[in-house]
Amino acid sequence: MSKVSLRAGAALAAIAATAGLAAPARAAEPIDVQLLSITDFHGYMQVGNDQLTLPDGTRVKVGGAAYNAAHLKRLATKNSILFSVGDNFSGWPFEVDAFQDEPTIEVLNALGVKFSTTGNHELDVSPEFLKGHMMKGRCFGRIDVDSCFTDSTGRRFRGAKFPFYSANIVDARSGRTILKPYNIERVGGVKIGFINLTVPDTPVGSTSYQPGLRALPLVETANRYAAELKRRGVKAIVANVHDGASADGAGFDGCKNPTGPAIDFARRATPDIDAIFTGHWHAGFNCTVPDPAGDPRPVIEGLNHGTVISEIGLRIDPRTREVIRSGTRARNHPVTRDIAPDPRLQKIADYWKARGQRRAAEPVAAQTGDFTRVQNAHGESTLGDLAADVQYWTASRSRAGRADLALIATKPLKGSTALRRDLPAAKGTDPGDADGRVTFGEAWNAYGYGNPILTVSVTGEQIHQALEQQWQGGKFAPLAVSKNVRYRYDATRPEGDRVDPKDVAVNGRPLDPSKTYRLAALAYTLIGADGYPAFAGFTAAHRNELPDHEAFIAYLKQHGTISPAPLDRVQG
Repeated sequence: MSKVSLRAGAALAAIAATAGLAAPARAAEPIDVQLLSITDFHGYMQVGNDQLTLPDGTRVKVGGAAYNAAHLKRLATKNSILFSVGDNFSGWPFEVDAFQDEPTIEVLNALGVKFSTTGNHELDVSPEFLKGHMMKGRCFGRIDVDSCFTDSTGRRFRGAKFPFYSANIVDARSGRTILKPYNIERVGGVKIGFINLTVPDTPVGSTSYQPGLRALPLVETANRYAAELKRRGVKAIVANVHDGASADGAGFDGCKNPTGPAIDFARRATPDIDAIFTGHWHAGFNCTVPDPAGDPRPVIEGLNHGTVISEIGLRIDPRTREVIRSGTRARNHPVTRDIAPDPRLQKIADYWKARGQRRAAEPVAAQTGDFTRVQNAHGESTLGDLAADVQYWTASRSRAGRADLALIATKPLKGSTALRRDLPAAKGTDPGDADGRVTFGEAWNAYGYGNPILTVSVTGEQIHQALEQQWQGGKFAPLAVSKNVRYRYDATRPEGDRVDPKDVAVNGRPLDPSKTYRLAALAYTLIGADGYPAFAGFTAAHRNELPDHEAFIAYLKQHGTISPAPLDRVQG
């Protein structure tokens, strides 16, 4: 401000005082608040081979929990808050997956995550598991063997130091939310409301399949809670949405032709929401989308696996407590490795990597022969038959899950198979392996991709049609069946008419097309993701206690020694 302006201001104040008027109050300065988020971390605490192209065209390696921590320390301001957009765990790195995802919680606690929305993978076990074990640290089974493992500090797992929220996932019977729908955080002396939303297909998704849950629509739910926050006097509102979009061709911090559910949400959700964080699609973009009133607001997604940190800066009027939209700034920051990693987070990552290696080497069973994915002329394999038997056995562990038969896609028409690696009897290169020995790591890598085993009701005709659907468009996509099933087919006949129900036997009896059977199969197959639509409309779904990986480990420990069964379940 110039001296002339100062003199003019003093003169005006003197005139006001002479007239008995108070000098005008000076407007309070806006408050800048920094929102930082990560999304779809999935337990990827180790450095990997993830790379990004920077705006100048340089390719750099990114990711790793220790580098996330280092970048967060450099980015954070005094008015900063870090949160997650969901899918923190239920990922696929062995060192977290084999320890009930507890290592990921230790990492997120150490990073200082304040809260998280609930992604679909947060519900890969059950709502009770999320609330009781992950949030509160309740143990089950044997401590340090089945759960509540000793962490890098020498203490047992105690749960997350932060809460999870979801506004639109409700109990199917009561209609009540399973978690609190929103949270109000005070940052920089102002209140900010966060409405946390979960991708709507979570209750019927292939890994998160939960018959006891249902999802409410995103926009209507967000609008409802935005209005409630406004009634509570909260004017700055953020949507934390685990559903995504893409903006191809613009780089991880750009926006070009954005499409997807999160963009649709941004166009329709109430203007009372000032900023939108998204996830789920493992995409990276930074867009500005007009709200229904025509005002611009940021919509941002930060890729996955800890490779990007998303930032939105809000400028808030302290008098009205409203966000000044023109002052909003957004950016995606790559988690590059050109700075020193955080030593505390590096210690955590190193600890779990070493512990994962020890667990992988643990012996769990003996085997008398090879289990391979090699198929005979009729599409049958020793590993496929074993996997079908594992699912049949898993379903038999409870009355509600008991099945008449089981099947598994061994070479599906689309998607991927749960049969991922052979189990040879000879000693391999894995640590701890020996001739005739199955180690924990070998078993984990051979069968499963974190899918629940469901027991559902289907008709005999649906089973018949599924067997017919093994041949589509000249391609053969075999289904392995459990040990109590035998069937014949005639490949000389046209597709769709190669299996006679009378040539299918379940427990020695011909398949009855009009009868209802209880079938054990992976959710991925039952919802049609493998390319077999026959099971659409299945009913009375029961989610068995153990998902595929853990079911296989339990099966091996229970049986002690496994031997390849004769390949005689299918005849041509």
